[in-house]
Amino acid sequence: MTKRVLVTGTCGFIGRYTARRFHDADYYVIGIGHGNCTQDDMLQWGIDEWHVSDVTMDALKVYAGDCEAIVHCAGSGSVGFSLQEPMKDFERTVLTTHYVLEYIRLYSPQTKLIYPSSAAVYGNQSVLPLREDMVPNPISPYGVHKKIVEELCKMYASQYRVNVAILRLFSVYGEGLRKQLLWDACQKLSEGKNVFWGTGEETRDWVHAEDVAQMMLCAMKHASEECPIVNVAGGEAVRIDDVLSCLFEAYGRKDAPYFGGQVNVGNPNHYAADIKSAQEWGWKPRIEIADGIQRYVRWYLNEGQGCISAGIK
Repeated sequence: MTKRVLVTGTCGFIGRYTARRFHDADYYVIGIGHGNCTQDDMLQWGIDEWHVSDVTMDALKVYAGDCEAIVHCAGSGSVGFSLQEPMKDFERTVLTTHYVLEYIRLYSPQTKLIYPSSAAVYGNQSVLPLREDMVPNPISPYGVHKKIVEELCKMYASQYRVNVAILRLFSVYGEGLRKQLLWDACQKLSEGKNVFWGTGEETRDWVHAEDVAQMMLCAMKHASEECPIVNVAGGEAVRIDDVLSCLFEAYGRKDAPYFGGQVNVGNPNHYAADIKSAQEWGWKPRIEIADGIQRYVRWYLNEGQGCISAGIK
């Protein structure tokens, strides 16, 4: 029998990469969510079945039957949005995941849940690298909501024997991402601008979406009633000014980024992950940040600008 997986938020950035990785591993991929998913998109991203739908109990009862796993990529993906719309962020993140957990409990106890959480649950910590056993200290609604979901997952795993794996994603990037630092930087460069928030000394731990998707697949073997939590990152703190300098070079610019010093509310200044647990699962990041930035700039120059002129988001 063909293995089946349901990927929620399939038209989203991480959802697309996840769908393609599972398809390449011979899974029949069912996608639900919102967005314009054409036949070409389905072929490109390995989506075998696509349904426009909210993530609700009724939708899960219709589309998630006989699935080996649900990879719940739907939900809010922005600290900024959570600051502006905290209730909507709660609904998209917490309520949708509660539906998934309750669906598994009531109707499909053999189905595993792979949940992409976020490094935002850590908040500001005094010690780096960040380890999974640290006490969460989120500083944004986005991080708080991710922490609530993690607690729900642990409760359903311990009380109802739902098999769960939680992946704390750090700075995910890759071709097709139309928000956050790399996208904003490319847009500014296309307009001849070079001024950025912060000081440039802030650090992030970057991981390409292809590596994240591989970890989603790897987590299938480890989802359990123990509800393991692992960091998914490159395992290296990289300064923002180094990232942008690399991007400027790939873009063909001879100048350097300038930083205005404004504080980016809701985001810690420094991130670096301990990825030993993920490595013990047999996973490691394969795409170096310099190579990933070059790939991103090529995508932007060849396709991303066209998306802007066509009004595509």
